[in-house]
Amino acid sequence: MIDWLDDTQPPKFPKTSQALNDPNGLLAAGGCLSPLWLDEAYRNGVFPWNDPDEVRLWWSPAPRAVITRDSFRISRTVRKLIKRLNKQTITLNQAFDQVIDSCAEPRDYQQGTWIDEDILHHYKQLRLNGRALSIEHWSCDGELIGGCYGVVKGAVFFGESMFSREPNASKIAFAVAAPALFNAGIQLIDCQMHTDHLAQFGAQEIDRHHFETLLQQHTQLATSLKLPTVIDIAKYKQ
Repeated sequence: MIDWLDDTQPPKFPKTSQALNDPNGLLAAGGCLSPLWLDEAYRNGVFPWNDPDEVRLWWSPAPRAVITRDSFRISRTVRKLIKRLNKQTITLNQAFDQVIDSCAEPRDYQQGTWIDEDILHHYKQLRLNGRALSIEHWSCDGELIGGCYGVVKGAVFFGESMFSREPNASKIAFAVAAPALFNAGIQLIDCQMHTDHLAQFGAQEIDRHHFETLLQQHTQLATSLKLPTVIDIAKYKQ
């Protein structure tokens, strides 16, 4: 059994140690997606995920996949992809709405999407409040071909979703943008669950206690991120 969250009350989540082992990380249901609820969720390492026709579900899986400044790396394969770029551009926070709308589009291998209208509305509000961030990959013709978005709290970037309209577009965007995030003050990138895709960038699994210790340390940092709007790709081609 999991707790039901009353959206008429101030946001309060159960202790993450109560999350189920099967399915891994399921913590609670109900609540809402207002900025206040989302702030409280991410501060505790909790995030929403469910099919649009389900009740709102909240998750805190363990172990947790994270990338730190020390663990981050760009694989040889990805570096080769970057060196082949020709007049393409990687930007930060220049088209958040386009990125999250693109992430919400059904994929060829999926029948639907978990990013519903409620998520689109509230995460766009987070962006307006400076608490969400997007990474964009533009073609040489100025078309958005890939990217990702997530939530920023303190010095933590919580990655949420990515999309690609051309092969490896989101992979290249993240590889180029992650160092800029670290240089701007981000200390931890939360990847939620470990995948082979994320392992290419140094994602490592850590236990719940370690993850929440890092969260407590880094989400409380008063970080004013000074992010570039356009990232210089040339240094990755050397």
